[in-house]
Amino acid sequence: MTLLTRDTELFLETARALPTDFGPATPRSVFLITPEGFSLAEESAQDNAYMADAQAFDAQRALVQHRTLQAHMSRVVPAVCFSGRVDTPDAVFPNNVFATAAGRVVIGRMRHPVRQREATRQDIRDFFTRVLGYETVDLSTQTHAAELTGAIVIDRARGLGFIGLSERCDETGARLMHEAFGLRASLMFDLAPSEYHTNVVLAVLAGRAAVICPEGFADAGAVDAVAALYAPHAVICTAQEHADFVGNCISASADTVWMSARAATALTDAHKTQLNAAGFEVRSVPLDAIEAGGGSLRCCIGEIY
Repeated sequence: MTLLTRDTELFLETARALPTDFGPATPRSVFLITPEGFSLAEESAQDNAYMADAQAFDAQRALVQHRTLQAHMSRVVPAVCFSGRVDTPDAVFPNNVFATAAGRVVIGRMRHPVRQREATRQDIRDFFTRVLGYETVDLSTQTHAAELTGAIVIDRARGLGFIGLSERCDETGARLMHEAFGLRASLMFDLAPSEYHTNVVLAVLAGRAAVICPEGFADAGAVDAVAALYAPHAVICTAQEHADFVGNCISASADTVWMSARAATALTDAHKTQLNAAGFEVRSVPLDAIEAGGGSLRCCIGEIY
């Protein structure tokens, strides 16, 4: 029996009782997609307040920074990179479209047509099915937005989902993702009206810490529940940290947390110390060119479990 609920007290009670035996807490590999033809996707900009104006996009600089990101990631985990395509300018953020659980690849349903094209990439589908031998759970053909690990943040150690509802994911999409990932318990909550994805305002790090941007949540009760679950390793971000993508971080290995250089600069000394106390070394990569596209480091990383 699994739990999908908006009830923060019920979720917290359930989550606290779960062992950390659901699966590996961090991915065995990661995948990226290069920012070919990186430019403003006007459809996506309709509900992504983090996106810059068209003149702020620098495609060549984005490619260089992305290559550096892959090189740095490869120091802690195998990092596979697929070539991007000019007709899919948001594909540099692949975790919204392709995600994995044990033995299966989940393909998401994107809200905007410009991103729905990404789900048709046969080479990426074949990588998971023919090379890795994964089964496919395809959500891309149904009508409810379900933008995978942009909309759902997963504690892989406990099998927990944290699903922020917005135009990029409704309650039906939340249920479909909860089932696709085979989770034990998931908490649904409304994001603040200015937010589009949960992974910009929340990160769960290797199942033992959380980075939370409270202003990104419409429901303070959800913030309190997440903070209580991961105390004393719950980092509560300031408004500046939130704006500079500190919440868009990832633990690609058990002892590292990765964020952009912009985020690392904004990270307060107290919060860095808090992450260190949880067993994480903070590592960063310059990504300002890619951040013009409305996402940061976590958005660039697809996980392979």
